[in-house]
Amino acid sequence: MSQKKKISFIGTGVMGASIVRHLLKAELDVTVYSRTKSKAEPLVQLGAQWASTPKEAAKDQDLIFTMVGFPSDVEEVYMGEEGIFQSAKQGAIVIDMTTSQPTLAKKIYEAAKEKNIASLDAPVSGGDIGAQNGTLSIMVGGDEKIFEQVLPIFQLFGSNIVYQGAAGAGQHTKMCNQLLIATNMIGVCESIAYAFKAGLDIEKVLQSISTGAAGSWSLSNLGPRMIKGDLEPGFYIKHFIKDMKIAIDEAERMNLNLPGVKLSKELYNTLLEKGYGEKGTQALIKYYELD
Repeated sequence: MSQKKKISFIGTGVMGASIVRHLLKAELDVTVYSRTKSKAEPLVQLGAQWASTPKEAAKDQDLIFTMVGFPSDVEEVYMGEEGIFQSAKQGAIVIDMTTSQPTLAKKIYEAAKEKNIASLDAPVSGGDIGAQNGTLSIMVGGDEKIFEQVLPIFQLFGSNIVYQGAAGAGQHTKMCNQLLIATNMIGVCESIAYAFKAGLDIEKVLQSISTGAAGSWSLSNLGPRMIKGDLEPGFYIKHFIKDMKIAIDEAERMNLNLPGVKLSKELYNTLLEKGYGEKGTQALIKYYELD
């Protein structure tokens, strides 16, 4: 796909803003929209155009990316009175990068098809660090020929980009990702809590265990943040709880019981009740009250 295409990006939060910076660095024509305009101001200063609604952002654009909070936000952004489908031109491609419901991804795909618009569901993994470094993992569902058209753009901010299958397959793959993170985060926190109670030098412990069989992205990247007390979000707890609920609901539809993620959701709900919803997922360490 030519990099002269006109692009809109709706949702300039922690990860979305970094993705837009990569698009601007590639000297692409980018229009942005965010519910909170102040979040987009630094991007406008870098050369992005501002739109006041998703409808305005989508008008006359070739590629329309979305990365918002919850499935209800996705539905509103696409199908609301000021939504994308009110103005997107025929032949446009919409790409939802929100972690959302596979069933909603299929609904958007069908609604787009009726308007002669192509649709991809393309959730990502890698957090704020991956977005900043342009090394996100991108899991894509939709028509493969559309995926191939968008791939050069994905490569501007992703390093592990895999076509997963038909509409909804990207979201199902992201659920597999979130299930691993949910249970792994319990292990990371309990390992650090154990090291703390045993009076060990936790940084030395991480040095020993992070490259062996126990190694994981969460241990290597979020473990040090836990030790430093850095709870700022690469990914919000409130959004992670949303993801776990989606995974549990989808699993129930498939008659699959997932006790691990149910426990993780219970622990995170405890933190949400204590006011940690706007903190990063590494704040689970607060459950163990080490200070």
